[in-house]
Amino acid sequence: MRRVLHVTDCYLPRLGGIEMHVSDLVAHQRAAGSDARVLTTTPDPDATDPAWVHRLPASGPLALDAAIAEVLAAQRPDVVHVHVSVWSPFASIAARRAAALGLPTLVTIHSLWTYLGPLPALARGVLGLRDWPVHWSAVSDRAAGPIRAMLGPDVPVDVLPNAVDPADWRLPPALVDVPTLVTVGRLAWTKRPLALARMLRDLRGRLPEDMPVRAVVIGDGPQRPRLEAYLHRHGMADWVSVPGRLERSAIRDHLAAASVYVAPAVLESFGIAALEARCAGLPVVGSSRSGLGEFVTHGVDGLLADSDDGMVDALVELLTTPGLRADIAAHNRQVAPDLGWDVARARTDALYDRAVLRAGDRRTAVAG
Repeated sequence: MRRVLHVTDCYLPRLGGIEMHVSDLVAHQRAAGSDARVLTTTPDPDATDPAWVHRLPASGPLALDAAIAEVLAAQRPDVVHVHVSVWSPFASIAARRAAALGLPTLVTIHSLWTYLGPLPALARGVLGLRDWPVHWSAVSDRAAGPIRAMLGPDVPVDVLPNAVDPADWRLPPALVDVPTLVTVGRLAWTKRPLALARMLRDLRGRLPEDMPVRAVVIGDGPQRPRLEAYLHRHGMADWVSVPGRLERSAIRDHLAAASVYVAPAVLESFGIAALEARCAGLPVVGSSRSGLGEFVTHGVDGLLADSDDGMVDALVELLTTPGLRADIAAHNRQVAPDLGWDVARARTDALYDRAVLRAGDRRTAVAG
């Protein structure tokens, strides 16, 4: 039985891609017999955690490093799996400490580092990332690109995509009386909810006046007040609804009643919610500059564009061409993406093996 410690700054009850992915990955690993555990600084004072979730209080770097070392000594994991976003100080400290102790360490990048300017190079120089005895991965080829550029050609960076249970999201075709767009995500600036609102306003102006359309923006977050204010200011609240944070069963209901899924984020390293919608049979419209290309082929699973105007063009095309929309929906219902949890666990285990080899190479070099 392999003991795996997942380290992440962000975890439930906060909602987001990393949070849901780590929770689901741990659940599937434990169901398969692994002793998978979580170490995080995300607080949850109202919940009683299972024994395998360990929360550390937020504190300074030195105190966190000492606390992490104590947890590692107590739990003695076979592999430490560190999940990193754009800003993950806790996970970064944990990766460095685990690797320094000679523990096999897999680092997975969950964000796009494409538009961070000199920061990745600065981190490489200051932290010495190239020399860390860890194995690197990213959730999509798009996310892996800037990491490979930062670390150099001699440091491998594998792609370890996120996953879903396709059968859980497979929905029968439904009769939709009014074409309905749906999106799901945390209403934060990286997900671009205000840009989506502007795109929806543009879309409404480009559709025939007698053609009804609805949109549902599912999620909550710091941008929600500004989004709702925009919708009211421009008279859109009667056809764009913001129901807030919903459970997965309610999200499935909305997907079943929708016509198209919209993923407006450019800094989307993968897009779990879009993958769930694609498994539900919805055509996906999103940015070609994001990580959606891991499971959306333009013209097959949906339509990808390199600008907001291009995404509006794609929405107009799908809403005014029912045959195209039906063809893509039929394909998405019939052809499941190869991104289920059985495949994901096998890929993850293979990278754990590489992390073990990397740690062994480091120990051999030090001994020599």
